[in-house]
Amino acid sequence: MFAITPRLALRPGWPEDAPALARAIGHEDVVKKLSRVPWPYTEADADWFLGTAWQDGGPRFVITERAKQDQPIGVIGIHHDGEVPELGYWLTPAAWGRGYATEAGHAVVSLAQHGLKLPRLKSGWLVGNAASGRVLSKLGFVATGRIVRQHSLAFGREVEVVEMTLSFDADEPAAPMPLAA
Repeated sequence: MFAITPRLALRPGWPEDAPALARAIGHEDVVKKLSRVPWPYTEADADWFLGTAWQDGGPRFVITERAKQDQPIGVIGIHHDGEVPELGYWLTPAAWGRGYATEAGHAVVSLAQHGLKLPRLKSGWLVGNAASGRVLSKLGFVATGRIVRQHSLAFGREVEVVEMTLSFDADEPAAPMPLAA
């Protein structure tokens, strides 16, 4: 499956993406904002991620700029690990501050609501990463009022995560989605 936004292409990850993906996420500033990613992040980690991307049934996309679809700048997807599917994403530092996470997020949230017909999504952000909280708010997520402790592979200890949720209105008409399978 592919999704196209005004500036981005969201596409499946391919095995040949592993070196570029490892370079894109291979910044301590990125990994320390995520709970499920080890540090240091290696090409073997990227190979593993690309090989398991569909095992939990959720769509995951490599994010690229439309003009440079061979150069991953991040990942976004929906992870099924429990009762409520979870939206997760990251971008390489060179792509920060451009609105790319919000743009990619809108495409995946639309897919979740209109394509996958999910009733809701959850997400969260590590305390200290308020920028991610702002992205989630722009996507329509609201804070649950809970801060939970979650194990971080990068830190090797538990970290605090602000929980957020997004419920979809079942009566909202379907929006056109620029997707291809």
